Amino acid sequence: MAEAPAVNTATTLITHIANLVTNDPSLGDGSPLGLIQDAALAIDAGRIAWVGAADEAPATDEVFDAAGRAVIPGFVDSHSHLVFAGDRTAEFNARMSGRSYSAGGIRTTVAATRAASDEALEANLLRHLAEARRQGTTTFETKSGYGLTVEDEARALRIAAAHTEEVTYLGAHIVSPDYAEDPAAYVDLVTGPMLEACAPYARWIDVFCERGAFDGDQARAILTAGKARGLLPRVHANQLGFGPGVQLAVELQAASADHCTYLTDADVDALANSETVATLLPGAEFSTRAQWPDARRILDAGATVALSTDCNPGSSYTSSMPFCIALAVRDMGMTPDEALWAATAGGARALRRTDVGRLAPGARADLALLDAPSHVHLAYRPGVPLVEAVWQRGLRVS
Repeated sequence: MAEAPAVNTATTLITHIANLVTNDPSLGDGSPLGLIQDAALAIDAGRIAWVGAADEAPATDEVFDAAGRAVIPGFVDSHSHLVFAGDRTAEFNARMSGRSYSAGGIRTTVAATRAASDEALEANLLRHLAEARRQGTTTFETKSGYGLTVEDEARALRIAAAHTEEVTYLGAHIVSPDYAEDPAAYVDLVTGPMLEACAPYARWIDVFCERGAFDGDQARAILTAGKARGLLPRVHANQLGFGPGVQLAVELQAASADHCTYLTDADVDALANSETVATLLPGAEFSTRAQWPDARRILDAGATVALSTDCNPGSSYTSSMPFCIALAVRDMGMTPDEALWAATAGGARALRRTDVGRLAPGARADLALLDAPSHVHLAYRPGVPLVEAVWQRGLRVS
């Protein structure tokens, strides 16, 4: 599994923070963001040791002056597809000229990924991780799903597991081209030999429950088999049209239902009355000119919302959480506060994590310094590279 990253063993104070987002409503202004103005935070052994007013800060070994800039929790990107090879520029160009997106485009990436070496796949993964880190992402989930053979799915997960704890088995991305004439046999493979080969590297199991991929019965069989093998479920749900994905996610107590673009009232009610997080992926709608998810409707019903990039080479080739925040505010009815919370604490909820996505005593010292006085600038100044510095486990990494 993933190697533990380095931890800063010296105590560090980050001070003169204009606005500190803690995501702890017991702190600061009492809002969901737990905002503290003119703030400081102390780091010890890779964790947050103290937060509060700058003029009350404890002594530490090292001091970093934020110089009136904002500090936020590192982004938690809870949905990405980063183990792949190849390029789908031509597909994107054609789609922007009027062709609609369908799940079949995944086959192009499957062919390129199967042909790539382990070294090429890992190099591509590391390039995207570095790119995301520079933009403030400190926790990420990633999936298999571009191999669709026992060997290729297992190696994708093995490569991913060397770099993150949040690894998802997605053998059920689409029906493998090798089984186009016998989808039932492919489901048997996904729930049998492929699952056995992949489970040691993964924490999660996912399925693309969608037209052109897997129907409700197939998805239930796949997720149930994964649960029996100790994997926790997630679901690609209701992206391209109305369907059973959200209801299935809630039924199986999935950590998240991802996409959630086409929702009935019953779907929204189910999410609101469950622990399943609605993970919204606006990069996909941007890149496919599809209908935007209605985040306002989901939030007003009382459901938990996360934002994620869905970084993949076909339908959402972005690693930028700030970009997704700007889209969510502009086109999905979210406030800047809600969007930031969804991209940090919401992502942590979608991964069932309590140690990331917040900056309160005991949490992991994963944070980003913005070249701005407030987190609101993430939506206010879209496209501007506002992340000035990034810390992971108390160690500055960008």
